[in-house]
Amino acid sequence: MNRAARVLKVGIIAGEASGDQLGAALIAALREIAGDVDVEGLAGPRMVAAGCRPLAGIDELSVLGIVEVLRHYPRLWRLRERLIRHFIASPPDVFVGIDVPDFVLNVESRLRAAGIPTVHYVCPQVWVWRQHRIPGIRRAIDVLLAVFPFEVGFFARFGITARFVGHSMADALPSVPDPAAARAALGLPAEGRIVALMPGSRSQEIARLTDLFLDAAVRVRAAEPAVRFIAGVVNPARAAALLARRDAVAPGLPLEVYSARSPEVLTAADAALVASGTVTLEAMLCHTPLVVAYRMAPLSFRIIKAASKSRFVAIPNILAGEAVVPEFLQNDARPAALADGLLHWLRSAAAVERYRAYCTATSATLRNDAARAAARAIVDLVHERAAAGRP
Repeated sequence: MNRAARVLKVGIIAGEASGDQLGAALIAALREIAGDVDVEGLAGPRMVAAGCRPLAGIDELSVLGIVEVLRHYPRLWRLRERLIRHFIASPPDVFVGIDVPDFVLNVESRLRAAGIPTVHYVCPQVWVWRQHRIPGIRRAIDVLLAVFPFEVGFFARFGITARFVGHSMADALPSVPDPAAARAALGLPAEGRIVALMPGSRSQEIARLTDLFLDAAVRVRAAEPAVRFIAGVVNPARAAALLARRDAVAPGLPLEVYSARSPEVLTAADAALVASGTVTLEAMLCHTPLVVAYRMAPLSFRIIKAASKSRFVAIPNILAGEAVVPEFLQNDARPAALADGLLHWLRSAAAVERYRAYCTATSATLRNDAARAAARAIVDLVHERAAAGRP
């Protein structure tokens, strides 16, 4: 820590909307624990609002899939090298990488070799695939901040220090969701069935999934004419684009679109069709029955599938070790299959009750005041380094 100035200097890189949310909460918690904090790095709007000085924008990492990353590699390489040079020239007391391991682990490895303590927040999912990366993770980081309890023991087997901090999303959402309040907040009627559509936050996800989700919604509506639809997107531009596709693909489909209000959208819904990713955890925390779908470039999918160590991609299923929600990936993600999955939730009260009991139990294990626990682990690392006389 820069003791003379009594300021904790933090370098940070986050990717995607979920990383921006984690980063903003972390910055606020660091200020509570450490006092004066100077944060700079690759940041999203929430992190900037929390006081992070942006060296680059989070949208610059919005690339999905192996093939797509290869196409963008020259630009991503230049961005990474620029950030590394900056942090080595102006070293922080600690560097924090949030998620995006394909991009940030190389940054962490280079900075750690230069004597900068490194922390990685949200463990790389090597328990799912790509376990060959574990030696590189061990070289790159001093401490892993684990959002799921089982990760601590998994990484300990490989000599990697991990601290369970919980998930800030679990802390932020109520332990007992209130669908009536969510509907009222969105201006929706208290009665009637509602299905949420969540086609993702990345532009590539939206391009591959939007028409598929709308086609599925049309089929649900044909089977259950009283059902209405809502959607959650990250910003007004995405809302306008989604409504334009609705007009082209599913004219007449009753659809209300909300920007940056995904917890209310999910809580208000009787069932949700979502892209694979963090939103599957959010839906579980909202106790919303969900159907998970995903498509990516065919070559990317074949490579990932061949290397996968897990049967599942949805976080509720990974945590349970079994299929508590249906997943439809790549060619299996067809409108009829997605519609059938949604209709099952709408028509089976017993299945919904079992699912929500699972949500209640699992959500409780993830509530741990995550942002504060993560901030405490970061400050502890800085103090330990200082006590040991290391830079």
